[in-house]
Amino acid sequence: MKNLSRLLFAMLLVLGYSNVNAQDKNNPWQITIGVNAVDFFPVGEDAPQGDTFAEFFNVGDHWNILPSVSSISVSKYLSDGISFGVAGSLNKISKFGDAAVGDLSYYGLDGTIKYNFLEETTFDPYLGIGGGYTWVDDIGAGTLNGTLGFNLWFSENIGLTVQSSYKYAFEDYLSTHFQHTAGISIKFGGTDTDGDGIYDKDDACPDVAGLVAFNGCPDTDGDGIEDSKDDCPNEAGLAEFNGCPDTDGDGVADKNDKCPTVAGLKALAGCPDADGDGVTDADDACPTVAGPAANKGCPWPDADGDGVLDKDDQCPDVKGTVANNGCPEVTEAVKKALNAYAKTILFDTGKATIKTQSAGVLNDIINILQEYSNAKFTVEGHTDSVGSEANNQKLSEARAASVKDYLVANGIDSSRLSSVGYGESKPIDKNTTSAGRANNRRVEINLVK
Repeated sequence: MKNLSRLLFAMLLVLGYSNVNAQDKNNPWQITIGVNAVDFFPVGEDAPQGDTFAEFFNVGDHWNILPSVSSISVSKYLSDGISFGVAGSLNKISKFGDAAVGDLSYYGLDGTIKYNFLEETTFDPYLGIGGGYTWVDDIGAGTLNGTLGFNLWFSENIGLTVQSSYKYAFEDYLSTHFQHTAGISIKFGGTDTDGDGIYDKDDACPDVAGLVAFNGCPDTDGDGIEDSKDDCPNEAGLAEFNGCPDTDGDGVADKNDKCPTVAGLKALAGCPDADGDGVTDADDACPTVAGPAANKGCPWPDADGDGVLDKDDQCPDVKGTVANNGCPEVTEAVKKALNAYAKTILFDTGKATIKTQSAGVLNDIINILQEYSNAKFTVEGHTDSVGSEANNQKLSEARAASVKDYLVANGIDSSRLSSVGYGESKPIDKNTTSAGRANNRRVEINLVK
């Protein structure tokens, strides 16, 4: 019972060491459970012991093996291939070299620093050095241990460990010996900096708590899209919008929606357009009646009712025709009336000055021109054939210009009028009679088309 208590104490120390430190480092732990064999023969001592390494593998004659689980070790990887482990073991000694002895109890508690030559490989050999304390029956002594062994990993976490340790005893009453161990090893543990249950070595976001589904990366808003791929990581949204919400369900993500709480159109950045005129309701002065954006969404007015919108109507206050841009057209009757008035304009003989008695007829002409405010006219001067042709040309030009100047001075826009003289070149009657010459001496006002 006393010896069993020693072994249990040793195992508790091992497991206690594991539990205290397991969460403090960033590399896996390794626990090995197996069997051990103790051999007192090949250590370079006198009989019944033998020469160093003599009959090293003479299992039947020299090895003491307890046919049950008889060893347990826990080791912790430190860095650069170096690890530290603690092992506990028990055995029954019936063979002391070539001599048979009664069944003696054997207990060992050892600590070892190991160096692994090949990291992250299937075959993983190592060397170790350490020390411990070994009891044979009730006699115990400290030992200095040298270890050679290997791990053979079947998977990332499970493997076979085989090792042989030379245990040099510091006291004469405990003999130096070899202890061989074979067992199943399990690697486990590691650091979880962010506390999300995923070890840092497997955690894509080791400093931020996350989810297993995203390799340890977070999904702050819980919408099933990890933050690194979520355009709106703090607001639950839809996959089709890269994690952003669409509150009004109009197919435009809130972050791009100028009217996020009211369903609208994609073409209008998520804002509604009740009358379908392409102007958002918020900017539409007439939201229920379609109208152009240039008029704030309202229909253009047509004040004079001539079918030409005011914006295109050159005479918005006077009813006209579509063909004449909303202005009234100059009819043939009006043209005849203009020329009938114009022919009665009188000038001083041989001069371009207008006689005062022509003021009435000129006012009639002005009234007609003002009625057709967008029409353009040319004032034409004509003479009879009396006198030289050159003088007649100059006189016709001067008289036409005189009439134009009078009309402009009395309210007609100068851009609507031009003047030209034709001299005696366009007679409308014979120049051989006084009546004919009187007809040829005339002013005409004609529409410019």
